[in-house]
Amino acid sequence: DGEILLLNVHISPHKNVGSFFNHDPLRNRKLLLHKKEIIKLKYNTEKKGLTIIPLSIYLKGSWIKLTIGIGKGKKLHDKRQADKQKDIRREIKTALKR
Repeated sequence: DGEILLLNVHISPHKNVGSFFNHDPLRNRKLLLHKKEIIKLKYNTEKKGLTIIPLSIYLKGSWIKLTIGIGKGKKLHDKRQADKQKDIRREIKTALKR
C-alpha cells in the first residue's frame, strides 16, 4: 500500500517511563520515506537477488533513525573464495599461537 515496514527489530523500551507510555519492543514500525524513495526501493527489490538491509540505527531526540541500503547476495564462487580465506586466516592464527 505504498508503505515500508520494519519487521523483527528489537528496540528496547524506555527505563524511566511507566508501562502505559512504553512500547512493545518487537512491534512492526512504519518507515517514513518520500514516495519517490519507496518507488525506487520497490523497483530495486523486484530485481533478482536484491534486498533492503538496515545498515545502522541511532537515536536523535525522540526519533529513531535508520540508515538502509540495497544489497545483493553472493554468488557460489564468491562464497567459496570467502570460505577459503576464512580457512587460511584460521590456520595462520593457530600457527601463531603455537
